[in-house]
Amino acid sequence: MDWPTGLLGFAAGLLISVATAPVGVSGAVFLLPVQVSVLGVPSPAVTPTNLLYNVVAGPGALLRHHRAGTLRGPLTRLLVLGTVPGVVVGAVIRVFAVPGPSVFRLLIAVLLLPLGGWLCLRTLRRASRPAPARKSSSRAVTRLAMAVGVAGGIYGIGGGSLLGPILVGRGMPVAKVAPAALAATFVTSVVGAGTYALLSLTTTGDIAPYWSLGLACGLGGLCGGYLGARLQPRLPETALRLLLGVLALGVGGLYAVQLLR
Repeated sequence: MDWPTGLLGFAAGLLISVATAPVGVSGAVFLLPVQVSVLGVPSPAVTPTNLLYNVVAGPGALLRHHRAGTLRGPLTRLLVLGTVPGVVVGAVIRVFAVPGPSVFRLLIAVLLLPLGGWLCLRTLRRASRPAPARKSSSRAVTRLAMAVGVAGGIYGIGGGSLLGPILVGRGMPVAKVAPAALAATFVTSVVGAGTYALLSLTTTGDIAPYWSLGLACGLGGLCGGYLGARLQPRLPETALRLLLGVLALGVGGLYAVQLLR
């Protein structure tokens, strides 16, 4: 990795995490297309590189939430309990069943388009008529976390970027969901990156993370995540949700167009 690529990765991680950390998203979901299309990270190495970004970037926002005393609570434990085994399964599926770039682009579009549209619709509906919170059992939350962990292991996002919008859409406050989702993303990414590193020892191809680039992006995310978590009480929740929804729709649409060409 040369210096211009490293600085670009740092800047991308910084800017993305500042915008996404306030709602409990590490930013890896939006960093991935930057790594593929701009930084030239091949598939499937882009997935563990993205997980490495989460590992390095996560402590920034988590430190701020720890100081604020918002990391304690059963929701954090339930999300970690579900996403950790899920990401291991997702990593195995990513390496042995979904290696092709065309299939990978399809997966990105299928994940992001519905997520972005759903998030925008739920946000607009909530702004005009607040939706009542839905009670979910501990078992249901853990099962949801496990399913999202599998998707996160395939996609390289740790799962928090999917869990956050789903739980907030069900009526949970962002202040409660954001720290738990970021904690689950961090722990899951540690396990996922380690799984990919082990799989790289027994499988040929670009499976190991691009360590230098992942560290550069992660250092940017470390700074941006802390700033984003600190800005959370001062930013309008509705605007942030809509921003994330529009970004998800844009990225998903980009890959969908590429598939149709």
